[in-house]
Amino acid sequence: MILALGPEGTFSHELAVRVFPGPVTLLPTISGIFSQVEAGVSDGIVPIENSEAGGVGPTLDGLLQHDVYITAELFMPIHHHLVARVPPEAIEVLYAHPQTHEQCSRFIDNLGVPVIHTSSNAASAEAMAGSPNSGAIVSRMTAGLHQLPLIREHVENNPSNNITRFVVISNRRGEERNCTKCSILVDPEQDRAGLLYELLGIFATRNISLTRIESRPSKRGMGRYIFFMDTEYTPAWDDALLALREKARFRELGCYRELKVPAWT
Repeated sequence: MILALGPEGTFSHELAVRVFPGPVTLLPTISGIFSQVEAGVSDGIVPIENSEAGGVGPTLDGLLQHDVYITAELFMPIHHHLVARVPPEAIEVLYAHPQTHEQCSRFIDNLGVPVIHTSSNAASAEAMAGSPNSGAIVSRMTAGLHQLPLIREHVENNPSNNITRFVVISNRRGEERNCTKCSILVDPEQDRAGLLYELLGIFATRNISLTRIESRPSKRGMGRYIFFMDTEYTPAWDDALLALREKARFRELGCYRELKVPAWT
């Protein structure tokens, strides 16, 4: 079993069905997935960043607040489609998830109608179905589940390269064989000139490439941050952690590999 964000028709649901052979249990929130994973109910799959809209806040907060590990990552091309029962020029209101809105902002701006944010693609479809002269931006899977006509396909800002990165989370470390990437949370617990430079230098001097760094409020006051770091895995990783221990407090999120996503059939 794998836990994923529901309801039916989310990109998380689609990805879980495509990749994992067992049953998929859908939960309504990302925070709920983290709680169940930490409790040992099952592993889960959550979105962590999008090439267009950036980091996914609830997932970053979940990694901060829960004792879990990342055991794999997956990359899924994301395509959004306009559904409606009226022509585009007759749409008076549009329903979309906030992340969908960001990823389709240019099309939505050109459409020029009020946008109502929803909690999921499925919620967008349900709201559109009950509202005359409305439209929604959803996935192809959601449109099929709700039997809604696609009137404009691929309305995302970057149809050729709109990709969401997902991670598999577990309350146990992964096998860490054939790893390609490692992730950590770094809490400097102080604010002084040159600190971030020193932290990054630990990896640079060991030829470890940082693939992503993102700050998140530490909840200890304005200007105090915790850093999420993803790096390429190299044999120098353990040595880098020894050096990092002298500079800041950190929590390892694990070293892991990429899982390939089968084509949708």
